Amino acid sequence: MSTISARRGFFRNAVNALIEARQREASRYVSGVLLGFDDETLKAHGYDREELKKAAKSR
Repeated sequence: MSTISARRGFFRNAVNALIEARQREASRYVSGVLLGFDDETLKAHGYDREELKKAAKSR
């Protein structure tokens, strides 16, 4: 593997890790917002409060 390819691989991995971290952060945020709704509304839209609590606390 050449030096240029190694650098591209490094930056690609870094960007992918950043994207994954932002996706997890967004998921936690959305779960937290959804927890503000009542149980009937959550159930009507296919969400479970316990699963949302787990997702909101996950790292």
